[in-house]
Amino acid sequence: MMMEPDAYVAGLTVWFRSHDRPEKAIAMSAYMKNRYTFMGIQTPERNALLKAFLQAHGRPESEQSLEQVVKLLWAQPEREFQNVAMSFLDARGKRTVESRIMLLESLIMEKSWWDTVDFLAGNAVGSYLTHYPEQIATYPDRWIQSNNLWLRRSALLFQLGYKQRTNEELLFRYIRACAHEKEFFIAKAIGWALRQYARINPDAVLAFVANESLQPLSKREALKRLAAHDGQFNATKDEGREGSSSNI
Repeated sequence: MMMEPDAYVAGLTVWFRSHDRPEKAIAMSAYMKNRYTFMGIQTPERNALLKAFLQAHGRPESEQSLEQVVKLLWAQPEREFQNVAMSFLDARGKRTVESRIMLLESLIMEKSWWDTVDFLAGNAVGSYLTHYPEQIATYPDRWIQSNNLWLRRSALLFQLGYKQRTNEELLFRYIRACAHEKEFFIAKAIGWALRQYARINPDAVLAFVANESLQPLSKREALKRLAAHDGQFNATKDEGREGSSSNI
């Protein structure tokens, strides 16, 4: 039986902090524009440390304990703990419950930056909405009108992994709603979403870009993986990955 969430997170934080790498923490923080503190634990070591902890203490067993653990980790000052929290969510993604969207929304708005928001949108929210598509009207439809740019970005990006299941009408409607914005993270998200969809339907993306008033950045990002050959347009494989800095 797993210990109480407070004790569980206390043990986890002590374990991670005992393996800090101050010499690496400075560079990691600088890469993130010094917005957050780091322990200097890079992804491979973070995964190894978490695996060892889980072998000794297990995972949160219930949705309630998972939510409490995630919130406690999100409250920690070091960015590595937000990454650990997201790994817990990812592991339970296929066993989501209807109420989880409220947690995801709060995480998107707290300690927001592209590294957390893009995972939450493209992975956690995207997976959740495949189970509860009726919630699109309650959440992404509201997010795209929000004053919070990270909610708007999440609405634009939640279909990144949908491929043939992408709702084209919804994607284009969301893009039109904020295509006028010069905000970097919105213009970039529009381009990323279109570039991803172009892998499935390049002709639709080309027509959309040609007929809509998009920011120059959005257009460049949307079209940079498209190439014309003998009158046929082919979408090449996106060399970036969801949540990577190349897609900021």
